[in-house]
Amino acid sequence: LVHTGQHFDDNMSQIFFTELAIPAPRFNLGVGGGSHAANTGRAMEAIEDLILSEKPDWVLVYGDTDSTLAGGLAAAKLNVPIAHVEAGLRSFNRRMPEEINRVLVDHLSAKLFTPSQAAVDNLAREGITGDSVAQVGDVMFDAVLTFTEVAREKSTALADLGLDEGSYVLSTLHRKENTDDRERLASILDGFAMSGATVVLPLHPRTRKMLAEFGLSVPANVRIVDPVGYLDMMMLQRSARLIATDSGGMQKEAYFHGVPCVTMRDETEWVELVDLGVNQLVGADGAAIAAAIENARPVETDRSVYGDGRTAAKVADLLVG
Repeated sequence: LVHTGQHFDDNMSQIFFTELAIPAPRFNLGVGGGSHAANTGRAMEAIEDLILSEKPDWVLVYGDTDSTLAGGLAAAKLNVPIAHVEAGLRSFNRRMPEEINRVLVDHLSAKLFTPSQAAVDNLAREGITGDSVAQVGDVMFDAVLTFTEVAREKSTALADLGLDEGSYVLSTLHRKENTDDRERLASILDGFAMSGATVVLPLHPRTRKMLAEFGLSVPANVRIVDPVGYLDMMMLQRSARLIATDSGGMQKEAYFHGVPCVTMRDETEWVELVDLGVNQLVGADGAAIAAAIENARPVETDRSVYGDGRTAAKVADLLVG
């Protein structure tokens, strides 16, 4: 297990290992804190050294981060086969660093483990078909099924924040397209204000920094809290009236918990959720955000779009077999 250090704040890194009882990484590269190019380059160099010394049969990478790309490129240059978990996602927005990362890694990979049929179809349109592609589901669904009861037992988030179930909107806001554009960030805040709802916003360090740089004030109905761990976030998600986010993962978690979602982006890689009617794309339009928050209603729908909760076991079996 290799931790690149892309996320290095305790509230965004170590807390997950602690709460989820994940074994400590054998290697921690400590490459975070730089630009996309700097992080990717330093991680590639360090991962290359590990591949040469450890001689793995496979390099397994997940998702669409700079660490994903670094691992994929380092392995490909050394002719070590790559297995990509969460392959095939496409937002079709090449301005997103994540889109570049996922496209490149998919085309480098020998095994592509997809979360959905839409992802399989995306790969087929790019000429990636056959036995290298396996639709296995989404490991985030595995995690939700595994840790929901643990969160109920251990999380004190609702009590700590004085929140009642169904009384608030939970929001996350961290994508560069929103945080680094003053007009978009201000419009999102205006949407929260117009909604009149209590909005709980665990604040990402980047967002905090840009609010200060732009001199933007947070509306009175928005409660800023520090980033929270996985178990507290799970309880905040399950108990929210609605989730308003620009995160990919939160869109899925809202669906898994049966909570309506409003996505503050112009497109999403999780198109199935929009098609099902459980996720609404509103961009950074303040009026649209307010209207979506005010009008959101729970939607009963099929919960099996992303598999049966055995994705991790399927990936392991396919790699070992």
